[in-house]
Amino acid sequence: MYGLAASALLALITLAPVVGRAADALGEPSPAIEEVLVTGQQPGPGLWRVTHPAAGHDHVLWILGSYGPLPKKMQWRSTELESVLGASQELIAPVSMNAKVGPLGGLTLLPSLVGLRKNPNGERLQDLVPAELYARWLPLKQRYLGRDDDVEEWRPIFAAGALYDKAVKAHGFESYGVVWPTVEKLARKARVKVIEPEVAVKVDKPRAAIKEFKRASLDDVECFAKTIARLESDLELMKVRANAWATGDLARLRELAPVDNASACIAVVLNAQVMQDRGAADWPARRAEAWLSAVEQALARNASTVAVLWIDQILKPDGYVAQLRARGYIVEDP
Repeated sequence: MYGLAASALLALITLAPVVGRAADALGEPSPAIEEVLVTGQQPGPGLWRVTHPAAGHDHVLWILGSYGPLPKKMQWRSTELESVLGASQELIAPVSMNAKVGPLGGLTLLPSLVGLRKNPNGERLQDLVPAELYARWLPLKQRYLGRDDDVEEWRPIFAAGALYDKAVKAHGFESYGVVWPTVEKLARKARVKVIEPEVAVKVDKPRAAIKEFKRASLDDVECFAKTIARLESDLELMKVRANAWATGDLARLRELAPVDNASACIAVVLNAQVMQDRGAADWPARRAEAWLSAVEQALARNASTVAVLWIDQILKPDGYVAQLRARGYIVEDP
């Protein structure tokens, strides 16, 4: 859920190994909560069917809506997906961002990343968020992060991310990495070529960018507040949504839209001055164009193509699938 915010930051200053381990550095979570609703093998979601009138409907793109958090032990199997993959020529992966930071990559930057998550002027979390919000943070922190005090020195966006990751894992969920590995494995088994759309980001003077980020203030209280709100109200509904995704209940998924903390947290990163100065404002548009270009080219050359796309980009009125419709493609729901 924090994937895009993290990848945007990582593309600038190569923080993948650092941010990815942020929650793990805080110790073990509380004992596991009650078993989630979705266990065992599930039928899996349906597929969206995309065609274009100019192609005579003989070339088809099938879209699988990826989703998370999902139960770690959930096994889903879509016979429709397996059948379509078996008859397809290519599988399109989710768009990745690739930072170019010189011949040695991020290894030489690791020493400069120390302390990146901390507030620049030594403030503590309670100095930066409203008292009422901090009071709501404390019981969640105690439950999922324990007594470690280091997180109190972190910027709100990093503290929120660590809390969210630990909370969903304590409830038996994984935030990401559940759907795509299964689909990729099926594609490899069927000998389907995997296409990986990519947005390349060249970073000049990455050490200077890191120093600037360390000094910069971030407008991240809304991200923190919405993450707290989601954890207070949404952990039980996560089970219901996961069940709806796994059984292909699209109407239920539309009905139970979660608190959107992801957009607020992504905005924190992309709107930071250090990011704006390095052209981050157009990164979401570049990601969209990379995906749209990949699927249009695949549709033109293949009789059948499968793509995996985050389900929000399928359901949102201005998402990637809506942009396909605007370009004249016909999209049929599962």
